[in-house]
Amino acid sequence: MNQERFKKQDRETFFGNFIYDRVVPQNHFLRQLEGVLPWSRFTKKLVRFYQGKARQGRPPYDPAVLLKMLLVAYLYNLSERQTEDVANYHLPVKWFLGLAVDEAAPDHSTLTKFKGRLLERGKLEAAQDLLGQIVVVAQEQGIRFGSIQVMDSVHTVADVNPEKDKVRRDQDDQRRRDPDARWGVKGSRRVRDAQGKKVTQKEYFLGYKAHVSLNAESELITSVLVTSGNAPDGHQLPQLLERDLAQQVPLRTVSADRGYDDGHNHFLLQSKGLHSAIRLNDYRTQKKDPHKEIWLELQATPEYQDGLRERYKIERKFGEGKQKHGLRRCRYVGLLRYGLQAFLTAIVLNLKRIVKLVMGVPFKEPANLAA
Repeated sequence: MNQERFKKQDRETFFGNFIYDRVVPQNHFLRQLEGVLPWSRFTKKLVRFYQGKARQGRPPYDPAVLLKMLLVAYLYNLSERQTEDVANYHLPVKWFLGLAVDEAAPDHSTLTKFKGRLLERGKLEAAQDLLGQIVVVAQEQGIRFGSIQVMDSVHTVADVNPEKDKVRRDQDDQRRRDPDARWGVKGSRRVRDAQGKKVTQKEYFLGYKAHVSLNAESELITSVLVTSGNAPDGHQLPQLLERDLAQQVPLRTVSADRGYDDGHNHFLLQSKGLHSAIRLNDYRTQKKDPHKEIWLELQATPEYQDGLRERYKIERKFGEGKQKHGLRRCRYVGLLRYGLQAFLTAIVLNLKRIVKLVMGVPFKEPANLAA
């Protein structure tokens, strides 16, 4: 692709270099992130979504620049409008985007169009490919991937007021704000009923799930699959496994919670020569018949025990995504757009981990960046 077809940016002006060198520390996270990823590779991957591969019409921004800007939004948990302001006035971000000190950043509407390109033809293939490329970069950088993959799901609440939606339904208005969102169970808790007895009460949410596979040793997310909130977790394991194997992740053991304890999943892993560390439900090991012996033997294997010991890492990763990067609530409406949010959040979590492992620079949250 001819570089001249992209909108020219000129970070390397005299004042730009002078000011950036004095203001942006060499060990700043964004400087390290700039150096650790081959961004031109993403230009080549993304330019195919432009009309005529960006050879027609006015020169657009380099898609790698827009990807960087979108990643800044997720890295610092900003809206697109806030990201536009930060890219204009925050010098480390401006340097990261390759802008001159006095150069205006792409506006938020440009980001909106770019997101539309990533969702071209109503699919998440571009986002999935981006995550796969991040995993490839990690492997190229020498990051070690271990043999244990941990799978689990994290729920995200839809950008919907359920009470208002209920009123609209009562008025025979079928146009819900987010027709793809579904009610699902996010957990249970022990409470006291009216008689003072302790009972188990399920907690529900309206929204979506991101089903995630995490390599336990590198703590990098290798695969993501999105569904509505009512989708069973266990049904997603085969597709996550298929994606991991396609990326040549050296897995030998799959660890998961009881929601994945399905005979088909155990058989699938066995058929591929893999070990199961799916936490078994009590009915498998406590029933009074000879068939429980196979499950007791599985429980006793070192692979099963090692796999379950690694499960906390994915819960910690989910907590980071929710607390730091906005995964608690949907940014957008619809399953497809939620999928983009889930993939970009996973990519940002991976980038933080890669910079820390390769460059030894942890991510530090700046105070009041969007103020």
